[in-house]
Amino acid sequence: MAIFTCRVVSAREELYSGEISVLVASGIDGELGILAGHTPIITLLKPGPLHLKSADGTDEVIYVQGGVLEVQPKIVTVLADSAERASNLDEAKIAEARRNAEQALANQSANIDTTAALTALAESLAQLQTIQKYKNRA
Repeated sequence: MAIFTCRVVSAREELYSGEISVLVASGIDGELGILAGHTPIITLLKPGPLHLKSADGTDEVIYVQGGVLEVQPKIVTVLADSAERASNLDEAKIAEARRNAEQALANQSANIDTTAALTALAESLAQLQTIQKYKNRA
């Protein structure tokens, strides 16, 4: 299978740099699959898993909180707002954050920031989805 270079960077660090054969990301208009020779594009990413299959066949799953995906003829770059390897995500903390957001929305009062609670809920669901992809990769 043909390969191409991929870089995944956030404001804090570079999470991945190397040769891959497939990249799957959550774009704002749906899931994107990128192979070598893909048409150049720039698109926004929504929170969710970024699945990379390296040239040697190993899989890497990274959670991105959003960002930009740029596809060029020989390189794909992901500029993530925030990113973390799926193996480093704490499922218990994320589940607790989800419960807290759901409770805040269920018990709405005048002092709750509904937008913040909905954002926290969406982020926790995207992180849990990333953990599931990480656990189910094979």
